[in-house]
Amino acid sequence: MGRFASLLVAGSFLALTVAPAAAQKKYDDGVTDSEIKIGNTTPYSGPASAYAIMGKTYAAYFQMINDGGGINGRKINFISYDDAYSPPKTVEQVRKLVESDQVFLVFAPLGTAPNAAIQKTLNRQRVPQLFVGSGASRWADPDHFPWTIGILPSYRSEARVYATYVLKNYPDKKIGILFQNDDFGKDYLQGLKDVLGDKYRTLVVSEVSFEVTSPTVDSQVATIKAANPDIFIDLGAPKFTAQAIKKVAELAWHPIHIISNVSTSIAATLNPAGLDNSRDILSAGYLMNVSDPKSESAPGMKRFRAFQEKYLPNVDKGESLVLSAYNAAVVLIEVLRRCGDDLTRENVMKQVANLDLEVDTYLPGIRIKTSPTDFEPIEQLQMMKFDGSNWELFGPVIDTHRE
Repeated sequence: MGRFASLLVAGSFLALTVAPAAAQKKYDDGVTDSEIKIGNTTPYSGPASAYAIMGKTYAAYFQMINDGGGINGRKINFISYDDAYSPPKTVEQVRKLVESDQVFLVFAPLGTAPNAAIQKTLNRQRVPQLFVGSGASRWADPDHFPWTIGILPSYRSEARVYATYVLKNYPDKKIGILFQNDDFGKDYLQGLKDVLGDKYRTLVVSEVSFEVTSPTVDSQVATIKAANPDIFIDLGAPKFTAQAIKKVAELAWHPIHIISNVSTSIAATLNPAGLDNSRDILSAGYLMNVSDPKSESAPGMKRFRAFQEKYLPNVDKGESLVLSAYNAAVVLIEVLRRCGDDLTRENVMKQVANLDLEVDTYLPGIRIKTSPTDFEPIEQLQMMKFDGSNWELFGPVIDTHRE
């Protein structure tokens, strides 16, 4: 959030072959002949409560699975607790999920800091921490954390896409970079350096950071403009990206402006920045656009809308977080289906480490692919441009997989 193998009841089409179930039943904690316990933490309250809709989407999706008979006859018992996006609270709630509720695995806990707080413990306990709701590159480290994996394109992979695009289309243009001074921003910088290599030092004429506690990035944007770059790579959360877009317009500056995928929301970023100010801004995407009428005719989107209409009828149909959560749940269900009756945590991770799926609610050409040494499920994105009212995709899907 392939995600998906001819799963009409699951709500998405998965181009894949499902391995036969094991003849002998094998279970770990949280699994019986009739039930699979899945644990989750979501910020239903606190500063990130806008993401509460994701927890509600998971619950609704699993209800749909249960209404269709479950997975190989087993119903999903989804236990989701509020962590208020507070790492100490996440630790407390995950301890409860594992030790008291005895869940089989922890699914889609949200956020970089909350997940970092539980990563070592879950790996020590050998409890799968599946499809983390964060693009940090630390979730793709099977050597040190073999029980943790993300589901989103990493910030580092996304940045490789931008660097690849720039080298191909503007090989000699100068670059200015604005980035958050935290793991989020530093992951993006590393991705740019992966592709630009030695050229980074000559092409990048300004690299300016800001703190997430900063009230504004106006002065940083002015500093970057003073270096006269042709390309402005703007790597911040929605609030700061909106400020940067407005400041660029105020300065009458017209660089090639690239923003991070997390800040592409029209409602959260581009409207506050001004749609006219945002025209021609570039980014990259991997999901179908829930706000684009052209997406509605796609088979995957039709199934998604049918699910939404029945199980989340009062949710804004333009809310992209619902589709992200839906996709993550579909992938989890596919993993569990592949496990058959061998519902051990070790087998879950074996299946997770050998995925090769195409999801029909992703853009064509985007695949989930993993291996025992590669825990980055998605490493392809497609460039897109904002036309003043919507994002328009262009060019090929860019694959940044690195051996």
